[in-house]
Amino acid sequence: MTKVSAVIVTYNRLHMLKESIEALQSVKPKLSHIIVIDNNSEADTQNYLESLGDSINYVRLPENVGGAGGFNAGIRYFYEHTLDDYVWVMDDDTIVHQDTLEPMIKFINSGSEFSFLSSNVMFTDGKPSVRNVLRQYGTYRTTLNTQFTHPVKIENGTFVSVLFPRPIVAQIGLPITDFFIWIDDLEYTERALRVAPGYLLPDSVVTHKMRSNTEDDITNDIEKRLPWYFNMYRNRVYTIKKRAFYRRVRGNAKIYWDFLRLRFGQSDNKQKRIGIMKKGIAAGKKFDPVIEFPKDSK
Repeated sequence: MTKVSAVIVTYNRLHMLKESIEALQSVKPKLSHIIVIDNNSEADTQNYLESLGDSINYVRLPENVGGAGGFNAGIRYFYEHTLDDYVWVMDDDTIVHQDTLEPMIKFINSGSEFSFLSSNVMFTDGKPSVRNVLRQYGTYRTTLNTQFTHPVKIENGTFVSVLFPRPIVAQIGLPITDFFIWIDDLEYTERALRVAPGYLLPDSVVTHKMRSNTEDDITNDIEKRLPWYFNMYRNRVYTIKKRAFYRRVRGNAKIYWDFLRLRFGQSDNKQKRIGIMKKGIAAGKKFDPVIEFPKDSK
């Protein structure tokens, strides 16, 4: 029997978290473990998670280490504290459906080699989630412009419903905590792709309950979120350095296009935004974080 652990990372979004956990509890086939990593949320979240008792595995971190650190802790817990075969990773605003896991199990049972499996991520209106666009490997076809009907190889995945085999975690290690926020999932899935292909499963559908179906964009985001873009560009530059030539060129072109849109657009606080972007790019060129590996389970 295939055993799957689900990992959710949460930080002060109790209303979302409740719905996410309830959805996971109804998934078929039943999960072996639901691991909730709490990035030191306020007391209401802690009290709720503690009230669930043994129905979940609750890990409360002593400080907020960002989404990247949370996923590092969650995948580590799966590997070191369970003997499950697969880890299924998601944010606390990911709402799975009762049958989301079934296509994953079917693909596993087909015997095809893979490093990760990604779900088909939709916004609340049933349209593709633009923050979770996946590109078919070696093409320009994406989940925004194509309705895939069969499993397809993809260039990377996001931590909004992605499943990894246990041996892949052993081989590639854990997400990079130092990323803190953004690009950690792209880097991790691209690291996995160097071992085996990753696939999008169109029939494995989840709902991503974002505030709006828009991309994170330094040219128009609100001011209080701007410091996070340092992490975005630092982490993006680091990840691009690891890619093959063609994808490296394409990734750098995307960064340059962002700069041109910012430089010649109508953004407020333009110089502040440009400064953050430049600092992130410069930091990324020197960024050399340590990749951690989990210990064998006891």
